[in-house]
Amino acid sequence: MKERALLDAGVEAQLQRLEEQMRSDKVTVAFVAEFSRGKSELINALFFANYGRRIMPASAGRTTMCPTELGYDAAVPPCLRLLPIESRLQPQSLADWRQLPDQWTEIALDVDDAEQLAQALLNVTQVRQVTQDEARALGFWHDDAPQDNPPVDANGLVEVPRWRHALVNIEHPLLQQGLVILDTPGLNAIGAEPELTVNLIPQAHAVFFLLAADTGVTQSDMTVWREHLSTGATDVNARMVVLNKIDTLWDALSTPEQVQAQIDRQRAQSATTLGVPVQQVMAVSAQKGLLAKITGDTALLQASGLALLETTLGDGILAQRHALLRSAVAHGVTELRNVTGRVLQVRRRDLIEQKMELQGLGGKNSVVVKNMRTRIEQEKHEFDAGSAKIHALRAVQRKLLGDAFSLLGSRTLKTEMAALAGLLRQRGWKVGVKTVYGETFAHLRSNMAQAQAVATELQSMLDGTFRQLNAEFGFLLQLAPLPELPRFQVELDEIEASHVQYLGLRNVLKLAQPEFAERLVRALATRLKGVHASAFAELEQWSKAATAQLEDQLKERRQSFVRRLDGIDRMQTAAGGLDQRVAEIEVQEAVLGQFDARLQLLTSYFLTTAEPQVATA
Repeated sequence: MKERALLDAGVEAQLQRLEEQMRSDKVTVAFVAEFSRGKSELINALFFANYGRRIMPASAGRTTMCPTELGYDAAVPPCLRLLPIESRLQPQSLADWRQLPDQWTEIALDVDDAEQLAQALLNVTQVRQVTQDEARALGFWHDDAPQDNPPVDANGLVEVPRWRHALVNIEHPLLQQGLVILDTPGLNAIGAEPELTVNLIPQAHAVFFLLAADTGVTQSDMTVWREHLSTGATDVNARMVVLNKIDTLWDALSTPEQVQAQIDRQRAQSATTLGVPVQQVMAVSAQKGLLAKITGDTALLQASGLALLETTLGDGILAQRHALLRSAVAHGVTELRNVTGRVLQVRRRDLIEQKMELQGLGGKNSVVVKNMRTRIEQEKHEFDAGSAKIHALRAVQRKLLGDAFSLLGSRTLKTEMAALAGLLRQRGWKVGVKTVYGETFAHLRSNMAQAQAVATELQSMLDGTFRQLNAEFGFLLQLAPLPELPRFQVELDEIEASHVQYLGLRNVLKLAQPEFAERLVRALATRLKGVHASAFAELEQWSKAATAQLEDQLKERRQSFVRRLDGIDRMQTAAGGLDQRVAEIEVQEAVLGQFDARLQLLTSYFLTTAEPQVATA
């Protein structure tokens, strides 16, 4: 289509973005829990059972000390990448560090060697001995919350994680489909990394909160739930509770019915305590599930409840992602068909008019033919004069886009956050921090609303211009629906909710430390910048698509004038020129018809493939 100039720049850009989305879109599932709830063992059961042993460190004394992401990127060899904990002392956010691969320690993974794989992943348990001042700067020592501080050894040193973040790139059917697993450490480590608590966990598509079946919901479990998980989810179903270690309730002196009744009571009690539907509490035994997979024990695997969890991941969460992607494909293909169809329709109409015009000149004398050429030149002149107003349209369009960018750009964001950042960076108690948070987000929402008003003005202007050009020149311009910027308002609401709940008493003590507050500001700025950039990118892409459509139809009309004048000239200079030109037009008409048929067949195939999947989303 591109070689036939049937694909305008707007649709081409949209299809490129769609291709990138298909390649890079991931579904992140965060596994969150206090220490010793069995997160790593569950990951072993879900992703590494085929190795016949534990791969992620899950034995006593071997605890994941840093957030660890499991995913798959075909362009990167299997490896473990580790970001040093000292990166917390630098101004870059975690998102920025991801763009600096040379700053990570990389360890190659041999996916065919279980022992090497397990030894490599032991690195996520590594710790360092540091002074209390160093621990304070890194976020692991809090003078106002001594109960949260790590123990001090005989040399006055404390233990902190060696790594800030870990990325594991490895093949697995679920990971290859776009699933990313975020394994988080316990409560203290979670609270020490603001970007984890206010960015990564809230943005996860689903969160699996692990409890131990033998203890139920403990006080520390409730602290994790209240401070990091109870609010901020766009979908209540995005919070799943995994009641792990149900094998501790398997009692040889009780009947299977009695054991199941006890498990059901624990599920019900956990659901009531956390305020979620009991259907969202899944009872599993990660350890028995892993054992069952390794030994091929079907009955034990069924009893472990692991199959239901795998179904939730594969047929639930990933299926939703696939449905959304298929919907995006269907939308992109439909837009391609519509735009290309309009171009074909314009060309077909021009060819018909050209042919009728030439056929009407058959047998006419040279004066009539010359007059016809003069009339075509006059039409071209009037068209060129009329289309000059497009330059004014572009100028206004650029101004409005500039207004939108000024509202959503990084400079404005920095200005809006200045008061909040200044308050958080002060030493001591942050009196009135919730009020300043509220004021900051009120300004951000106002900016987004103003950007929506600018977009609406731009839409009205383009719609009016398109209608006028369609009426004057017979164009087939059609304006796409305006991007739904209000949904970004919802994202701002979610970000505010996740931050406000993070300002409880426990974290107010941490906020008294400027180092911790600085990391919180960076985390907040990173996420807000992403929201603003996405909102403006959608508006800009919509505007560019409208411009590209207009440019294409202007180009088609100018080429039509050239072809009409060429046909007249050939009639005047060559015998039989009329019949030859009419024959050429008929061939071109046939080619357009064949291409249109192929386009309809191809796009119908893609749409038919996508429809059943979308329908079940």
